[in-house]
Amino acid sequence: MGLFERLKEGLSKTKKLLIENAEALFLGRTVDENLLEELEDVLVMADVGPKAAGSIVGALREKVKKGKIPDSVSLKKALKEEIKSALQDGNGIKITGEKPFVILAIGVNGVGKTTTIGKLAKRFTDEGLKVILAAGDTFRAAAIEQLEIWAQRAHAQIVKHKSGADPAAVAFDAIASARAKNADVVIIDTAGRLHTKINLMDELKKIKRVINKEMPSAPQEVLLVVDATSGQNVIHQAKMFVDAIGISGIALTKLDGTAKGGIIIAIRKELGIPVKLIGVGEGVEDLRDFDAGEFVEALFE
Repeated sequence: MGLFERLKEGLSKTKKLLIENAEALFLGRTVDENLLEELEDVLVMADVGPKAAGSIVGALREKVKKGKIPDSVSLKKALKEEIKSALQDGNGIKITGEKPFVILAIGVNGVGKTTTIGKLAKRFTDEGLKVILAAGDTFRAAAIEQLEIWAQRAHAQIVKHKSGADPAAVAFDAIASARAKNADVVIIDTAGRLHTKINLMDELKKIKRVINKEMPSAPQEVLLVVDATSGQNVIHQAKMFVDAIGISGIALTKLDGTAKGGIIIAIRKELGIPVKLIGVGEGVEDLRDFDAGEFVEALFE
């Protein structure tokens, strides 16, 4: 199965919730205020979120007033255009500027953070870049072991301390090692912190401070890894992390047939944070740069 087909499969639940429900709604209907209000409800139910749904339907309402949407066929086409304009390409992660390029990966338990780090490392080493992974999730010994396995697969180096060590010290040592070895990229794993625990957020802030002190331009990327099956809970998680240390981009994992893909639109509209990477499968090549046009085509096809 090709990558586009896998994306289509990953969006199958979203397509059912959004596109098929919208099409059933449009059938034989006049485009009026009642129809637009019902469409807004369909968008909200598909995890597009109230803010994004209101914005999209508001834009459609203006087009209806101007006579640009005379019928339901035109409405579907206009809906597709509005969803596409609501999204922007995340453009992936571009390794530029001072070396090393430091990526701080954050997120709650079970979202696929360590796997995402491993796949990213493999991508970068395949491009000929020298990569160092930092085992900053010292809370779980298994997390260090998992990252070691990925380092071997990706032909990357790893900096680790013993289980229970200070994660900020691991981050510091990884950047110092990268400078000494002229490495291109450092990717720092962190504990899958529960976003309600203040002490864990404080630990993240400390890691970021230590990184910044060692290298003022770093981290160049603070990547929040979230699970696409979590729906609106993603927004809550993201707001917590934004308040704590800021986020430059999102990696959306588990975009499979059970995923609530409408959340991509909500993230962009409500948080203004680009979705840079999406995971559409288990394979290394299934972590891909987010392409808004491709996403909308897969959703509507």
